[in-house]
Amino acid sequence: MPGDATDLAAAIRHGSLSAAEAMQASLEATARREPLGAIAYLDAAMGFASADDRDSERRSAPDRFAARPFAGVPTLAKDLGGPFAGLPVTAGSGLFERRGGEADSDLAARFRDAGFCLFGLTTSPEFGLSLASEPAIGPVCRNPLDPARTAGGSSGGAAAAVAAGIVAIAHATDAGGSIRVPAACCGLVGLKPTRGAIPGGPSFGNHLAGIASELAVCRSVRDTALIFDRLSGKSRGPFPDPSPVDSDNGRLRIGLLADTGSAYPTDNVRLEAVEGAARALENDGHEIVPLSWADFEWSISASGRAFADIVSVNLAALMKAAALDESRAELLTQAFAARGRALPVTSLWNALNEAVQVSGKLWALFDRVDCILMPMLSSAPLAIDSFPSDHADTDLHLERMTAFAPLACLANISGFPALTLPFGQDEHAMPLPAQLMAPMGHEPRLLSLAARLEAEGRWQHRFPVAGLPS
Repeated sequence: MPGDATDLAAAIRHGSLSAAEAMQASLEATARREPLGAIAYLDAAMGFASADDRDSERRSAPDRFAARPFAGVPTLAKDLGGPFAGLPVTAGSGLFERRGGEADSDLAARFRDAGFCLFGLTTSPEFGLSLASEPAIGPVCRNPLDPARTAGGSSGGAAAAVAAGIVAIAHATDAGGSIRVPAACCGLVGLKPTRGAIPGGPSFGNHLAGIASELAVCRSVRDTALIFDRLSGKSRGPFPDPSPVDSDNGRLRIGLLADTGSAYPTDNVRLEAVEGAARALENDGHEIVPLSWADFEWSISASGRAFADIVSVNLAALMKAAALDESRAELLTQAFAARGRALPVTSLWNALNEAVQVSGKLWALFDRVDCILMPMLSSAPLAIDSFPSDHADTDLHLERMTAFAPLACLANISGFPALTLPFGQDEHAMPLPAQLMAPMGHEPRLLSLAARLEAEGRWQHRFPVAGLPS
């Protein structure tokens, strides 16, 4: 697929443009697209310094330069996760000042080793608590395909920047759909890897009891495959390093879930897109195995309970450990922290126990099928301010998120890999996403099937990548 990070890296490698020229183009696009609110913090000097290093390396050590798959490609880190040295993360909150910047995390070091040139942070909701990226401290992140709609959350700024062409690829995190929901909103590819596949050290490794993972939002499946291959493995705990599984060349049993129940219905056009993806795979010789909402209903409810308890307790612990002035946080954040403090230990234990059962039920499903094809979003991206944070009703907020992305938490709570990609567009030219899930360690299977669906050409990016020669 033209117009992705692989193309931009090739142009820099072949001398069509320099890394500094690519950085200049991204900074100019940043200024042009400022009303989108995709970028929360900008450091042009950092970006140019990194680009100059890559250009110098290309001249003085071409073999080392060529070994970096994304050498010279500008990118952005998310204002949550990491951290990346020199980029002062605030988690979208006024509780922190933008000063200093911690040392690189293990993953950040791998981003740099892959050749990326970082120059800023993308917008995230406060502490990642929303499927929209509209923190009270600003900016409000808008969808480049329709600025009246959300770009999703919590990696909404990353998705908006990539879809708008400011950068070709961007760092993202996913604890409850936060890579996949923004990717689905903006017509991108988003992979939530298998638990333990991506390094989380030295401080992020056991964050949120293991439900959080980091990777990127991408414009193509090949970019997703390349960055996953480069960043994954040897994660050094606290979870076992998944053994990579080769992609499958034979006939697969594709489980099809084309229903999300009466409580969280998905609109017909999005269900039809998922069914269309199933037909495309069936035409390739794969067997389609119908699945019912009853196969998932308990797991969805249990996943929601576990997510709510884990994020609440984590937030309460953070407030105490960092001695933060909680009164300066958004009302919804304060309410989640209070919920965490009030949660009985036995309730948290039951939720964590149910999370294990969710994983077990999925393993049982994968005795019947090799992969599951399902909806990602129940509707088109919602209007700005559909997930307000100026209230203290955590149950209402959680219900709103589940209604928008009923199956998002399932992969996080179970630990299984999941990928979303666009498979067509609706009458308003908004993307129609499909989601694929596979057993742990089977990212190659997801990527292979996703590449086949992408080859149908049912979605085209609206905005070119900044700096990419035409």
